[in-house]
Amino acid sequence: MLVGLGVVGYLVYRVGPSTIFDTISALSWRVLIVMCFPYALTSTLDSAAWRFAFPDRIPPFPKLWTARLAGEAVNYTTPTASVGGEPVKAYLVRYWVPPVEGLTSVIVDKTAIVLGQGLFGLLGLTLACTVVPVSGPIITAMTVLLIVQALAMTGFVAVQLMGAAGRGGRLLARFGMGPSRSRQERLEGLDRTLATYYRERRRRLVAGVLVHFVAWTLGSLEIFLVLNFLGLPVPLLTAMVLESCGAAVKFASFMIPGSLGALEGSNVAIFAALGYGGAIGLTYTLVRRLRELTWASAGMIALAALSGRPAPVELDEADGTPPRPAAMC
Repeated sequence: MLVGLGVVGYLVYRVGPSTIFDTISALSWRVLIVMCFPYALTSTLDSAAWRFAFPDRIPPFPKLWTARLAGEAVNYTTPTASVGGEPVKAYLVRYWVPPVEGLTSVIVDKTAIVLGQGLFGLLGLTLACTVVPVSGPIITAMTVLLIVQALAMTGFVAVQLMGAAGRGGRLLARFGMGPSRSRQERLEGLDRTLATYYRERRRRLVAGVLVHFVAWTLGSLEIFLVLNFLGLPVPLLTAMVLESCGAAVKFASFMIPGSLGALEGSNVAIFAALGYGGAIGLTYTLVRRLRELTWASAGMIALAALSGRPAPVELDEADGTPPRPAAMC
């Protein structure tokens, strides 16, 4: 993270703080549109896609949207390789679904998100090769990142189908650090639920992937709006290529909180390669950072609000009877 901050500082120094300030000032009040509109739309679509990942019960949509906002804030602000917020999401919906179903939903949804991102990357690569004039090195980099993502996604799905949760518990038990018997049973139950979902609910998985793909595609509106507000008319297809390049870099740098430094450097290079200038690429990324910090702050407020609820209800997973109040902690 310190290296990332150093990269950002170096880029700001090279481009010139006054240049960046003048460019951001040119957005004026329109920066509020950039901060609110595109992300609110994509977040709503991502929350709708999450609904397809639940094996049985589905929490109310407003609660899903809020829980996802809180989980993404944890992903963005903590060094947890962009996955630390996933168990947070499952924890926050525990009032409406059993823990195993909540964990299953976030694992399946993370799978669908990355598959949707892969489809978007393929779309961006296709546009870069056919419609938008892009230099050879960038196309090569996009191709390599897409192949790496495909291999990683294949491995991720294979691990899920192999029963990684239960195997992990048994492996820890060999070193005297295994979970209790009841928790090991929950891990085994998680493996069974995941296997059942992938075997019996493939249409729901495909639907979730497609909705996430649409969300990734509409995320290009952010670049489209910023550049057009700055008087640099950019075609929507070009904005898609720029966004797909940034998405690929974020995937490759997932272990860095917010891809700090990596995203700034890549956008400077990509924007310059497409003729928009590195200064515009850095300015856009800083505007994006402002949007991310704003929504992350809202997510932390949502996390505090949802975490402050009383003890969750107990759900009878055996016969599906209605929930009954649990004792207060």
